[in-house]
Amino acid sequence: MKAFNKDIGALGEDISENYLKNLGYKILHRNFKCKCGEIDLIAENKGYISFIEVKTRYGTNFGMPAESVIYSKQRRIYKAAQVYILMKNITNSNFRFDVMEVILNSDNNDFLVNYIEDAFQL
Repeated sequence: MKAFNKDIGALGEDISENYLKNLGYKILHRNFKCKCGEIDLIAENKGYISFIEVKTRYGTNFGMPAESVIYSKQRRIYKAAQVYILMKNITNSNFRFDVMEVILNSDNNDFLVNYIEDAFQL
């Protein structure tokens, strides 16, 4: 089951990356990891650097995917973002934390994408 979830997550990240590129985003990093946590996608567009959590699900039986980005997960993303900013020596930039929901259809290859800009702040 864990390997399946990892595959679903990677598919959601692929879909999200393509979606963002089509909107004109420049992808800076994918799956940034540090001791504090992980950030699925880091992208830049219109003067903002976005730290993006991608949540992929088959359906919404257990709620919307973004609802699973609880406070403790937000804090880990925030701390990992701080590490990224320090490592890359980024100054004079605007930052925000976004959530990308990818809802897959089990009957075919269709999917829905819901991009939530500025989804949370700490």
